[in-house]
Amino acid sequence: MASDELHYLSLLEAGRKISGGEISSAELTAAMLARIDKLNGSLHPYVTVLAETATAEAAERDAELARGAGRGVLHGVPLAVKDLMAMTGVRTSAGMPILKHRVTDHDATVVTRLRDAGAVILGKLQLTEGAYAAHHPDITDPVNPWNGDYWPGVSSSGSGVATAAGLCFGSLGTDTGGSIRFPSLGCGVVGLKPTWGRVSRYGVYPLSETLDHIGPMTRSVGDAAAMLGALAGADDNDPTTLSAEVPDYLATLEDGVRGLTIGIDENYISRDVDATVAGALSTALDVLRGEGASIRLVTMPAYDDVVENWVVICGAEAALGHAETYPARAAEYGPVTGGLLEIGVSLGSTDYARATIIRRNFSGQLAKLFDEVDVLAAPAMVVPTPRLADMDELLGAPGALERLIRYTAPFDHSGSPTISLPCGFTEAGLPLGFQLIGRHLDEGLLLRAGYAFERATVWNARHPDL
Repeated sequence: MASDELHYLSLLEAGRKISGGEISSAELTAAMLARIDKLNGSLHPYVTVLAETATAEAAERDAELARGAGRGVLHGVPLAVKDLMAMTGVRTSAGMPILKHRVTDHDATVVTRLRDAGAVILGKLQLTEGAYAAHHPDITDPVNPWNGDYWPGVSSSGSGVATAAGLCFGSLGTDTGGSIRFPSLGCGVVGLKPTWGRVSRYGVYPLSETLDHIGPMTRSVGDAAAMLGALAGADDNDPTTLSAEVPDYLATLEDGVRGLTIGIDENYISRDVDATVAGALSTALDVLRGEGASIRLVTMPAYDDVVENWVVICGAEAALGHAETYPARAAEYGPVTGGLLEIGVSLGSTDYARATIIRRNFSGQLAKLFDEVDVLAAPAMVVPTPRLADMDELLGAPGALERLIRYTAPFDHSGSPTISLPCGFTEAGLPLGFQLIGRHLDEGLLLRAGYAFERATVWNARHPDL
């Protein structure tokens, strides 16, 4: 296979070609580095390219394979990580010019686990300032590879762009209020937000300690399953990680959805929702019904207060995380992240307590809803991916933030696993998507459902023409 045909292979396909001797990790890594060199100047997903260390890692993976020491399906496959995940001796600035000289002296657990699974790390991917809602004014935003006039999604913008554009075979993102799901939607990739605590947060610069999730962003559901299998599990360095055994997500991927019950709240999924988004979700549900799932009408727990109080919890916890530099160096922050931190420092203890009580009540009610259904389905946003020219107006309107995160923030509050799936394209050629939500630690079921949907459709076979 010619080097210019390799970049849109799935992660699993790339791993099979390496293990089967069709291509070496060194060759594949060199091809990816050449593509990054060609496109990063126009798409801007990478903030740091680790060409030297990636080349050395690839050579070592090939040497291991030659002596019969393969590490599994990720062996030798080039991946990338969001630039808030620590790597020894590498700048980790979390999208913040205020941290542009910050070089970490340890590896995040997720980086260690990817490398232990045999992956090659190509580099660090751009994100919004502090993983909140907007890039710092001094940062060049990543560009949506489908159409540069449209929003690529935030905060894992570089992860979505690099994965969709074939500049890595999978990436890591984080999700606090939708930051895996928004760029997965905008860039047309699969985004998996695991159960809170399923993946270690050690060595990952926090936005909100009790809301932050880490998960894979890939071009196929199988690839997400493979990455989660490497990432998940307890970590002594993160006392909040869950001790539950990690299943073989790939082993059950083809079990299908026959007999599965998918819950929808018709008011929740249609309230103030664009007709294109609603139509895409309806079509996706028809596909899953055709694969053997049943659809049941349910009533979501009250969610407006949960959405409105997301900024209280996120703001208060972000203010704690930035206490060394905010407000002392407030002028060095961009207006959006600075605005969040100002909210955080101005909150009283009763504000946070009230938001926490609302969050806990919602989480308990949502857990009970899964006694009725296996998974829930919902849009990822109320509108299709917007034009960049419309973003200021969209975000400046009253209640705009709450409208943006209506379908994402509740499941960060609850810590529920979600999977975002491509499900079509707009008339303008931008990807459409939807999400499935599961009970805690039921990622395997979400992956099964996602795989069944993906196998019955063609959306993951389409890629940007770059």
